[in-house]
Amino acid sequence: MWYYGLLDLSVLQLVLVALGLTHVTIVSVTLYLHRHSAHNSLDLNPVLAHFFRFWLWLTTSIVTKEWTAIHRKHHATCETENDPHSPVVKGLRKVVFEGAELYADAATPETLERFGQRTPEDWVERKIYTRHRSLGITLMALVDVMLFGVNGIWIWAVQMMWIPVWAAGVINGVGHFFGYRNYECADNARNIFPLALLVGGEELHNNHHTYPNSSKLSRRWFEVDIGWGYIRLFQLFGLARPKGYRPIAHSVPGKQVMDVETVQAIANNRFDIMRQYRKRVMEPVLRQQKTLLEEAIKPRYRKLKTLLSREITLIHAAEKEQLDSLLDENAVLRQIYDKSHELQALWRQRGVRSHEKLQALTEWCREAEASGIRYLEEFAAHLKSYSLRPV
Repeated sequence: MWYYGLLDLSVLQLVLVALGLTHVTIVSVTLYLHRHSAHNSLDLNPVLAHFFRFWLWLTTSIVTKEWTAIHRKHHATCETENDPHSPVVKGLRKVVFEGAELYADAATPETLERFGQRTPEDWVERKIYTRHRSLGITLMALVDVMLFGVNGIWIWAVQMMWIPVWAAGVINGVGHFFGYRNYECADNARNIFPLALLVGGEELHNNHHTYPNSSKLSRRWFEVDIGWGYIRLFQLFGLARPKGYRPIAHSVPGKQVMDVETVQAIANNRFDIMRQYRKRVMEPVLRQQKTLLEEAIKPRYRKLKTLLSREITLIHAAEKEQLDSLLDENAVLRQIYDKSHELQALWRQRGVRSHEKLQALTEWCREAEASGIRYLEEFAAHLKSYSLRPV
């Protein structure tokens, strides 16, 4: 009967079909638009890349150049007035509920010209996908109704809502507002959930903003990036080639002599180095000092523990006052806090020769080893073990 469409599926089958169709869309966004086009961290076989482009035309009407340019601008201007969709600036509610509108407003000729390089400009892109961007979703509606009958209407509606809700709303909104942070990158990006299944890996947003050119978004043992699983699957068939998915730095057991490669390795792995500093130095020292804190400060212990390692540009004025008050009263905490910023200053310097950075790192380690703080001494020895990973 035409009412049920050519396939005449049960309710459960219809739900599974809707989830399957939207999953293909999510995979297309995370692999093709995000990792391949915007960040060039993944090479895709031209046939597979065009399939993703065609599927996005059918299910989202997204134009590759526009999405790529807006996303690159987001990284270049993150959490500033020029960021196309920062909840820190525009408010969480606006980004979550008006994410698609923010994308449309951001697709200006200036943005496309500056950030839209190296995107498809072939005949199909110019004459069909861009010129007739609404034709794809219209065809998708007709196909859905033909195959699923009246149920095709809600299936099509779910397809149309999927990216605006999950990508433009949840990832761009919640992913910069709530969640956990593995690394103290310079913006407010957060990992929403360690099992990145719903939106293909994009839930691991803090990892991505820390290492934007990595094709692998998971970083810790308990994190699952389903997009990376698809990359590995396509790689088996020669359809994909990941680039830059692991740090070029590694620790060499027993190495205790610093050289230029040590400096380069630490700079390359700087965000993980600071995560280790938090775990190996700040947290154990703070636990030792907790009994010495004033009673008025102890209830704020968990908050202060976070502030000690927080990216300084993300600390509000009131929080900065609380932190300074704590540090002024405890010389040991002040010392490990200052040493963390001295270490970060080593790779933030510009125009400094490698041997000068080596001298600065050597002096940092010498002072750490003479600090009398066991955890700081051990961390200095750990830094000396770093080198560049052999090719």
